Amino acid sequence: MTPRPREAVSGLRVYTLLLIAWLLLPVAVMVAFGFNDAHGKQNFRWEGFTLRWYAHLLDKGDLTTAVLNSLTIALLSTLVSTVIGTLAGIALGRHRFRGGGAANLVLLMAISCPEIVMGASLLSMFVTFGVPRGYPTVLAAHVMFSIAFVAVTVRARVARLDPAVEEAARDLGAGPWTRFRLVTLPMIRPGVVAGALLAFTLSVDDFVITGFTGGATVTFPLWIYGSTRTGTPPQVNVMGTLIFASGALIAAVVARRTAAAAGPQARDR
Repeated sequence: MTPRPREAVSGLRVYTLLLIAWLLLPVAVMVAFGFNDAHGKQNFRWEGFTLRWYAHLLDKGDLTTAVLNSLTIALLSTLVSTVIGTLAGIALGRHRFRGGGAANLVLLMAISCPEIVMGASLLSMFVTFGVPRGYPTVLAAHVMFSIAFVAVTVRARVARLDPAVEEAARDLGAGPWTRFRLVTLPMIRPGVVAGALLAFTLSVDDFVITGFTGGATVTFPLWIYGSTRTGTPPQVNVMGTLIFASGALIAAVVARRTAAAAGPQARDR
């Protein structure tokens, strides 16, 4: 194999580092202004370092309520969509049945459909059937668009499974539930976890669909948008920093466990 020129490797490395820095720049600004000793309603100019916004994080009750709405909706929608999406992904990845192609098309349409189209469609449906908009409608909407992401992720994992493993468990006398719990689920767990994390992330930062279906319910993104008219308090930056840090920690733990689980398999090969 002909080695690549050192100049090409160095150039690619520099380009990658610059791209990562560009992507992390807004996050760095958000984290920095969470420590800004701002005076007044505006938090767009650096005025000094302070930790007091972390001590007074929950002083704004409406902001705290909005964050709790976002987190609880994300947790509930992730739980429901992960269960339904996992079962759908297993069915689509393992079996061939009439309507399977249409089901795959619907999933891809749900992923590729612009949020404004889905939000307007859901709003029209809720208004037509007289469903009052609020927390339940936001939860239903988030479950609706999250299922497709979980199902597609799990389906890709199921398509790579070796059916001989489950056949061996069947030959050893394992029933359907035992095979699923002890054989299938451990093998598809990386896809399930990835789909769940993706569903949670999409739910937390959703703005468009929530704006159409929320009614009087305000989530964290909606609260931030509304606060820009009068001034965004530093607590918003602190909340964003904590959410980002939590997501990064979860991603690091999952990546470490996945790498640890893949290590023995790689050695066996």
